[in-house]
Amino acid sequence: MHDTLLLTHTTLIAAPGTRGPEQDMTVVVHDGRIATVGRTAEVPVPRGARVMDLSGKYVIPGLVDMHTHSHGPAELVAPLYALTGVTTVREMWGTPAVRAGRDRVERGEFPGPRWVIASTLVDGRPSLWTDDASPVPVVEAGTEAEVQDAVRRIKEEGADFIKVYSRLTREVYLALANEARRQGIPYAGHCPDAVSVTEASDAGQRTIEHLHPLLTATSSDQPTLRRELEGGLKVDPADTGSISRFRRWYRRVHQLESLAARSYDPERADRLFDRLAANGTYVTPTLGIHHVMERQETLPNRAPEWVHLPGWLTDAWPGQLEELMGGRTEQEYANVRDLNVHHTRIVGELHRHGVPLLAGTDSGAPYLVPGFALHQELEHLTLAGLGAAHALRAATTTPAHALGLEALLGTVEPGKSADLVVLDADPLDDIRNTRRIDSVVTRGHLIDRAERRRLLARIAQAAAELKPPAGTAS
Repeated sequence: MHDTLLLTHTTLIAAPGTRGPEQDMTVVVHDGRIATVGRTAEVPVPRGARVMDLSGKYVIPGLVDMHTHSHGPAELVAPLYALTGVTTVREMWGTPAVRAGRDRVERGEFPGPRWVIASTLVDGRPSLWTDDASPVPVVEAGTEAEVQDAVRRIKEEGADFIKVYSRLTREVYLALANEARRQGIPYAGHCPDAVSVTEASDAGQRTIEHLHPLLTATSSDQPTLRRELEGGLKVDPADTGSISRFRRWYRRVHQLESLAARSYDPERADRLFDRLAANGTYVTPTLGIHHVMERQETLPNRAPEWVHLPGWLTDAWPGQLEELMGGRTEQEYANVRDLNVHHTRIVGELHRHGVPLLAGTDSGAPYLVPGFALHQELEHLTLAGLGAAHALRAATTTPAHALGLEALLGTVEPGKSADLVVLDADPLDDIRNTRRIDSVVTRGHLIDRAERRRLLARIAQAAAELKPPAGTAS
């Protein structure tokens, strides 16, 4: 066992989007941390160190997925993140199973990411989610007193942040914001239907997930659309099914988004995006899940990374998507496809206005395989106009700042955690090269090319043998 690892003769992209690549560099890893970064000719080799000659290869910081839902056995899901270079994830719906998986990774039972884990959802009453589909019960808060109590309880339970959701009323949301500020716990998630993006940003919401609220906020017909969002979207408490509740809500949201896209106001957008940038509000576009929901005709029947999940799970994806998106008219489907183009445009505008963007996938949803999905998200971000360097920044430096972990993550510098990805080709030349992984270092532990292939093959075998949960059709 080597106490020290030297990655030599590499091209180092230490701070994507901030500093350019540096050639013929050495990174010294010791005791889980980056000990030294310097020119290879100037860095001495400690006695007994393991030396990897990375001539022709590229080293980037470990990647961060800022929007995950890690369903399934931790011994399968957690290594998928690490083996695809995703060394940190932000879990957006905290459950006992995910917290137990984090503990197992910390104990060294198997490789996995550093996990930042949300509370359960805090939603209005009635919520979009009922007990039939929720992995854990949702906190339904209908009054200011209820939400204040929920914030205090969530902090006591040890969640890293509060996950806010779509059906909170304006009054209850603002009470949550005030109590979270008093308790010193961040909150992030959906911008509730009854709250404008500007209000959420001014109130201190750390991150806004998905692009839905940004469309109505940039429409010349915003007042009419806001009235419909605040008062016209209703959840029927007699409907006990999460999927049917979500399907009806989502269909109406798409209808309003389509109206907003056709009445896009560039001047209103400029003012909003400048406000978000000035407030330092982070946006997680999750372009991958928008693509899944809005461009179903482009989705694959099979993809190589699917072998790492059980076949009964991937086979169910088309039906699950139909449950969520079915029953629409041909015109509605056409409008949704057009929305996908507009969502991409919005991301480009956010970037041009300096709004800090975060790479997040919504992995755990259909067609989004943990770890692999982040590389697809990076490609979506470049197509939106970020360029490879800034897309990488959205998965490294910017998440570190958003999480308050910039002293530990995001760049390759002495003193930081040794979370590194070794690539066979230049990601700044083509962002798809982030998928060409040679090896990974996660908190100082090297997973070289051979070990990585072996572990991926083991996961594929375990996934093939995994039986569906009781009561699940196979």
